[in-house]
Amino acid sequence: VQLVESGGGLVQPGGSLRLSCAASGFTFSRAYMCWYRQAPGKGREWVAGITSTGDDTNHADSVKGRFIISRDNAKNTVFLQMNSLKPEDTAVYYCNFPRSGTSYWGQGTQVTVSS
Repeated sequence: VQLVESGGGLVQPGGSLRLSCAASGFTFSRAYMCWYRQAPGKGREWVAGITSTGDDTNHADSVKGRFIISRDNAKNTVFLQMNSLKPEDTAVYYCNFPRSGTSYWGQGTQVTVSS
């Protein structure tokens, strides 16, 4: 299993970024996928999840209405569209594939929201 995140960077408050996670090594089209984040000095926080078909999504209250998780099963990729970014969104963002008995993570991509 390999998960490779991209799309992070430095953005001003109120700006947008789109994160991508390219997946390989498993049947992506059957997998529930998640995004997590970890801010400096804090624990890892669940951000959003999406079912295998993309028909159902869930978002943490802290990002609801600003972030949108989506996926493209033809490209084995899951996305996180982040709008109206705030300084408190600064964190390393991780792609996650939760499988019964274990959990797979990408290396993370840094998102910094600052003026």
